[in-house]
Amino acid sequence: MARAPGTIRDAILRYLSEVPGHEASIVDIQAAVAGRLGDVSASSIRSYLNLNVPEVFERTGRGRYRLKKKLKADASKIKFLAAAQGKAKVVPADCFDWLAQREPCSIHAVVTDPPYGLVEYSEKEQAKLRNGRGGVWRIPPSFDGHRRAPLPRFTVLDSEDRKELYSFFCRLGVSLMRVIVPGANVVVASNPLLAHIVAAAMAESGLEMRGYIVRLTMTMRGGDRPKNAHREFDGVSVLPRSMWEPWVALRKPLDGRVQDNLRKWKTGGFRRPSENQPFGDVIRSSPTPRLEREIAPHPSLKPQEFLRQVVRAALPLGEGVLLDPFAGSGSTLAAANALGYESIGLERDPTYYQMALRAVPELACLQMKRRSPISQSERRQARRG
Repeated sequence: MARAPGTIRDAILRYLSEVPGHEASIVDIQAAVAGRLGDVSASSIRSYLNLNVPEVFERTGRGRYRLKKKLKADASKIKFLAAAQGKAKVVPADCFDWLAQREPCSIHAVVTDPPYGLVEYSEKEQAKLRNGRGGVWRIPPSFDGHRRAPLPRFTVLDSEDRKELYSFFCRLGVSLMRVIVPGANVVVASNPLLAHIVAAAMAESGLEMRGYIVRLTMTMRGGDRPKNAHREFDGVSVLPRSMWEPWVALRKPLDGRVQDNLRKWKTGGFRRPSENQPFGDVIRSSPTPRLEREIAPHPSLKPQEFLRQVVRAALPLGEGVLLDPFAGSGSTLAAANALGYESIGLERDPTYYQMALRAVPELACLQMKRRSPISQSERRQARRG
């Protein structure tokens, strides 16, 4: 009989929270987990422990682990101030701390644009960005008097950065699995260079892959000739010119059939744009308009036109609570507000938190022009291509 996702994780955390010193060997942990769940492989225990050092566990010796001290506090005592903006709540909190104290099965969908390079959203690199010095952020040159927005240099991530990225998204998936309801959609922004890491890591946590949603727009620069050799190799592009942005779509396993899950949890699929049109995985999207960037000057701001379509689809019956654990300037919350959805956004950066408080109501009030969906002929042409 298959175990529910997160069962082994919960057994490990429960055991370590009860033993003296909150510390034990892998052998003891495996024996305790097996006593609760039956036969469990040592590799499963070891894999979970290693993936969550140093965020959740500390390695105290060869084959010995301890819960981090900050996790030993009673989770129910952790409180965060939430500022309401319409039906949205903006919470100044680290998402992992907040998720640890959130009641189980209380979130119905997740739509988020995480700091998926991690490096560029550290305090050090954010300070460089705000001072106009770049750091790992590439400050593109101005052309024809137009100043272009900075972009993160994802190509500078080394093998250790990618391992850290994988561990980060494994931890995020594990944390979300506990708080979301069965059938809840989890839609995560990524880019063509990192989407495979994000998808594999979050699927390891027990979430089911449901494909990718394509934001059809020019995003990352790409297409450049070799640096300092552009004249010699003027017919060569180092990377393809990126004209799409992948959003990884996952789902918590269903509680029974789809119809059973919809009746009980109000989740289990995507809301259709109309009676005769299914929600599609390709969405046309312009670059974020200047007005929105002036309201919310966040370096990774996504346009309301796109976000409102994704957010609307994420709650199939239009009911429930939507979470953005990396709220940034609050653009996802603004999209939810515009649709009348209840939402919660978590943001630990004080600058972005204050930005979200100002931006959510303004972005939510913006009127969108209706964009025609991808036609059937365009889909057939894309498949033939």
